Amino acid sequence: MKLYTRTGDTGTTSLVGGTRISKTDLRLHAYGTIDELCAAIGLLSTYIDPDSDEAKALSRVQDTLFVVGTYLATEESHAELLARWDITADQVAGLEHDIDRIDALLPPLRSFVIPGGSRSAATCHLCRTICRRAERHILELDARSPLSPTLKAYVNRLSDFLFALARRLNQMEKKDEILWRSNRN
Repeated sequence: MKLYTRTGDTGTTSLVGGTRISKTDLRLHAYGTIDELCAAIGLLSTYIDPDSDEAKALSRVQDTLFVVGTYLATEESHAELLARWDITADQVAGLEHDIDRIDALLPPLRSFVIPGGSRSAATCHLCRTICRRAERHILELDARSPLSPTLKAYVNRLSDFLFALARRLNQMEKKDEILWRSNRN
């Protein structure tokens, strides 16, 4: 099989199920941004000890993002496929467990955090903002064509996870968090 098919040369692509849609369709923005997030998390992972709990959690997230992307790329009329690719409550709970585990290691937050510190933390904050953009596309798509509540919950929780992880990465690398001060000159 060749890597290129030429079927997208006219600005359309196929959903799982065969329907062709415009490459500018909201559905493509949603799953394309999930793909972008997965790639950014891949970059983030290169800055983290691969044997750490944090790296293992990111690996689980990337696996789940492939499921999210597949769900979003599946036609609404294919209920059996959507059910197969739906995010489970256990996956949401697993992410919440990771958030709680990380948060327990962190000092209480008393200010907004400016993205930065270590390279890994700054990259993690970038991942968080990509995640928030993906969530906005997903919610916009949901208004047009209802999506799984657990999928929406997972993506929402994922940005919280990435925020907690960014703080943890700075802590692990002994970098001070950059706290927002409204009167900074």
